[in-house]
Amino acid sequence: MREALDKALNQLVEESLRMLSLVREMTQKATEALVEGNRAKAEEVISKDKEVDALELKVENEAITLIARHQPVASDLRLIFTVIKALTDLERAGDYAMHVAEDAFTLAQEPPLKRYVTLPEMGRRLLEMMDTLAKAVAERDPGLARKIIAMDDQVDALYEEVSRELITYMMEDPRTITKALTLMRVARSYERLGDHLENIAERVIYWLTGEVYKAPEDVY
Repeated sequence: MREALDKALNQLVEESLRMLSLVREMTQKATEALVEGNRAKAEEVISKDKEVDALELKVENEAITLIARHQPVASDLRLIFTVIKALTDLERAGDYAMHVAEDAFTLAQEPPLKRYVTLPEMGRRLLEMMDTLAKAVAERDPGLARKIIAMDDQVDALYEEVSRELITYMMEDPRTITKALTLMRVARSYERLGDHLENIAERVIYWLTGEVYKAPEDVY
């Protein structure tokens, strides 16, 4: 009985990591589409969002079936609920990667406002967060999960930086407003994607330690 439960739990984790890998791929290609002005890559990201959505439903149904069939308790139940809650964040993270791709598709139709520096750096930091998150789950390491919280602070700082820069562009030349607003939307999508990864990291900490961890800015 325990062997069957462990197998089902491991499959749940593996499929969750597969979903994380898909979101990572989308984020990377969306950033490449932005920097390269590559509309084909942007379209590829947009089409892949359906795959993430389908996987979310599949894993959620498997988690519910697992609960009904094995009636897990204690740490096993924490793992299952961590997965179920993380699925929502992963799906939303995929949506934000898709939003970046949609804006990249639009921006690619005209010359760029400027050479992109901060935005691709935000994308790179998000990839690092996802790699660290995958490792934290695979190695059952709450310390790595806690590192993701600090990494999200770096993404937030880059968001503030690019927002200030784009506001300056708009103030100095009103003709840049349309493009600048689209780029600000890209930055916001990156920032929100990072927030969802932070949420997952907090839930991984709960799964592994039983500790309800909240980043300082989340505590009121």
